[in-house]
Amino acid sequence: MHLTFLGTGGGAPSLQRNVTSIAFTRSIRGETWLFDCGEGTQLQFMRTALKPGRLDKIFITHLHGDHIFGLPGLLTSRSMAGLLDPFTVYGPKGIKTFIETALSLSGSFTSYPLDIIEIEAGTVLDDGEFRVTAWLLNHVIECFGYRIEQYDKPGFLDAPRLKAEGVPRGPWYQQLKLGQKVTLEDGRVINGAHYLGPATKGKTLAIFGDTAPTEVALQLAADVDLMVHETTLEAAMIEKANGRGHSTTLQAAQAAKDAGAKRLIATHFSSRYLPQDMARLLAECQTIFPATEIAHDLAVFTF
Repeated sequence: MHLTFLGTGGGAPSLQRNVTSIAFTRSIRGETWLFDCGEGTQLQFMRTALKPGRLDKIFITHLHGDHIFGLPGLLTSRSMAGLLDPFTVYGPKGIKTFIETALSLSGSFTSYPLDIIEIEAGTVLDDGEFRVTAWLLNHVIECFGYRIEQYDKPGFLDAPRLKAEGVPRGPWYQQLKLGQKVTLEDGRVINGAHYLGPATKGKTLAIFGDTAPTEVALQLAADVDLMVHETTLEAAMIEKANGRGHSTTLQAAQAAKDAGAKRLIATHFSSRYLPQDMARLLAECQTIFPATEIAHDLAVFTF
């Protein structure tokens, strides 16, 4: 699995950073979900190896412009590219009005089925492979973080052993791969669970929207393999950061430590910070949580 950071800036774009958008590629086939869609996201998308036709869902954390102003352009460009597969946008109350108004006033449309789902805290999606839950954060407007949990993958089916025991190949192999029981024509009942190797534990990921410190982080990011958290300002600017519903470097790192996350990626930096400032921001995070990494535009992280 990969995370591609299409934008790592907060508030407004700068010469160093575009505004927020994160692509989550969840399979070797390139199937991708987007988390937030700030201005310029589709241009950043074109600068990566990501495939537009493999993108089918966008999860919006909140309705501030640096997280949604790229939506109308991306959605209409899909139509111009001739993409016809269904597409879903999840987001807080108001996202439906924003998208429909932008499309209507600009005389735009989508040539594919577009579903806009306004969410509340709780389960947002469960497709049998991944479960996505939304958690209400501490920002100046309604804002969510998303926890993405991959279900454990069943172990490999021991086909040589089945063959050795006289179990013929057939459509029932798919049931056996799921650990189910099948009855053969000769009356034998075969329990697939007895022929499976060890299961592969699913990965977990927490992507935070904008937030000041909140106890919700302990549950949202509990024991995750990878946590993505905003670090809008440095530690010395704690009052300004928290007053605007944001976190500092040290606060993001403390949240990762308290939640038991394995890795932290810091992102959503104020435009005041130049490339030469990033090592200092990283060092601040690492004083509390050594397994911190700094995101930059178009960076790809594997987990």
